[in-house]
Amino acid sequence: MKNWKTFKERKIVIMIKKIRFLFFSGLIISAFNVYAFDLDLPQAVIDEDYYENDSQDSKKIELGQFLFFDKILSGNQNISCGTCHHPLMDTGDGLSLPIGEGGQGLGITRNTGTGNDAITERVPRNSPNLFNLGAKEFSKMFYDGRAEVDDESPSGFRSPAGDDLPLILDNVLAVQAMFPVTSGAEMAGQKGENIQADLAADGDLVGVWEFIAEKLRNIPEYVNLFQEVFNVSQSEISYAHAANAIAAFEAATWRSDFSPFDQFLRGDRSAISRKAKRGMRLFYNKANCGGCHSGKFQTDHDFHAIAMPQIGPGKGDGIDGNEDFGRERVTGDKDDRCKFRTPSLRNVYLTGPWGHDGAFNTIEAIVRHHLDPVLSLNDYDTSQAVLPSRSDLNEIDFIAFNNNGMRDQIASVNELGSTELSDSEVSDLLDFLRTLTGTNSLDLRKDVPQRVPSGLPVFD
Repeated sequence: MKNWKTFKERKIVIMIKKIRFLFFSGLIISAFNVYAFDLDLPQAVIDEDYYENDSQDSKKIELGQFLFFDKILSGNQNISCGTCHHPLMDTGDGLSLPIGEGGQGLGITRNTGTGNDAITERVPRNSPNLFNLGAKEFSKMFYDGRAEVDDESPSGFRSPAGDDLPLILDNVLAVQAMFPVTSGAEMAGQKGENIQADLAADGDLVGVWEFIAEKLRNIPEYVNLFQEVFNVSQSEISYAHAANAIAAFEAATWRSDFSPFDQFLRGDRSAISRKAKRGMRLFYNKANCGGCHSGKFQTDHDFHAIAMPQIGPGKGDGIDGNEDFGRERVTGDKDDRCKFRTPSLRNVYLTGPWGHDGAFNTIEAIVRHHLDPVLSLNDYDTSQAVLPSRSDLNEIDFIAFNNNGMRDQIASVNELGSTELSDSEVSDLLDFLRTLTGTNSLDLRKDVPQRVPSGLPVFD
């Protein structure tokens, strides 16, 4: 009886110890949660954040995929949307500035072309990634936001086309798809090379779109797909329909909210490491990255001047035309000079080079630039620019940067102050940024079709 009582007493003591351990452990965990997670973190991404609740029509997606990779949309039939936004380069091209119409190859192996077909200039701005652009909060497109939602416009959007923009575009992502085909450097080609290039050079955007539509109307497989997806006759097929399909493909295919950080926001507190959690605290607190990189996709969708070094040919601004005034080009307001749209940081580790002109070639370099932008601007090492070499292009690549007056102007409108972080803190911050990489974005090979209806080659 005594042994039984002792055994029973021991069992009770063990249970009490377990209860005490769980209680105090709970207090410790709660205290840690208050320390680590008392931040203004975004809500987790949900289906309703995307167009059509992320349930695009499969045939529309298929049509958009064909069009995205079909060189028939270009003037000389030698470049597609996918050339500068390729899945193997994480929907970018891996270059600081794109090599558009006339170049050869893909990604960092792309050259400037040869002979009469060679490019005449680099595309002035970095090829942005296309992740999550199907989220409805992305209401502005391009680095300067020149395509944006505008309920007061007849089409529902403001764009360089003004009232010539078609009225049937589904969303601002489709609006964006209307314009690369009208750019001589990007897809149309140079005046005298083809009809599309001539129309583009004359500023006849409607003519460009109609010319491309006519090309598509003459390809039976495309006709069948357009009729099935949009319920239109052959003669009614327009480039606006094509843009809607391209937007559907981009939105459905490159949704990326399946990262460790997303798992963390959905309740799995073990999804990111302790080091990344320290970086998260820096991001949303001391380093104040979240001041601009806010919201579900780490962007406020606004425009900021952060003393980014200006490289490449520029956009025709300034006395010599080698500058890029950014948002001012759209608004006409000098207070918007050198302001560019805050990029989303989803998959940021995959999408270099970084900056509106791809000035920085490592993620650490662009992070450190934010800590002291003016110092970084003046100390910028031009060797990190990823620019396929050609002597005449090389001569103008750093004209703006090497001009003290132009560089001082960029510095004078900088909005960011300096922030002191130790090397250890920078390392923590980088670990947090790594948690924004979507697991479904690590292998995008399946996103490339093996063929396109035009019969033109898909692979460069």
